[in-house]
Amino acid sequence: DGRAWVFADDADRPVAYLLLDVVDDQAHVEQVSVHPSHAGKRIGARLIGQADAWAAEQDRPALILTTYVDVPWNGPYYERLGFRYLRDDELGPGVRAIREREAASGLDAWPRAAMIRERPATG
Repeated sequence: DGRAWVFADDADRPVAYLLLDVVDDQAHVEQVSVHPSHAGKRIGARLIGQADAWAAEQDRPALILTTYVDVPWNGPYYERLGFRYLRDDELGPGVRAIREREAASGLDAWPRAAMIRERPATG
C-alpha cells in the first residue's frame, strides 16, 4: 500500500525505516527506527516528512503516533518535529485501543502517550 519506507546508506544497506498505518482516519506512525550508527543525521525527520507527504496525498488530517514521554529520542524529539501530546479526551477509538494494547503488554511501565501533528487544512 505504499506505507513503508526504508532509508539506505551510501552502500545501499538499510539503516532506518518507517511503517505507517491508518487509524481513526489519520496517518498513524506505527514504527520508525534509525540504527544508532546513523543517529543525529535527521533520517528520522526525513522519514516523518515522507509519511506526512503520504498523508497529504491521501487527504489524512494528521500524523499520529504513540511513544515514550521521557525518552529523549521519543516524546521530546517528536515535539521538536511539531507533534503535541493528545489529551485523553482527544483520543479516537483506534488510538485508545492501541494505548490499551500497549498498557496490557506492559509498555506503560514507563510513561507513554499519544501524539499528533496536524496538517494545515487544504482548500
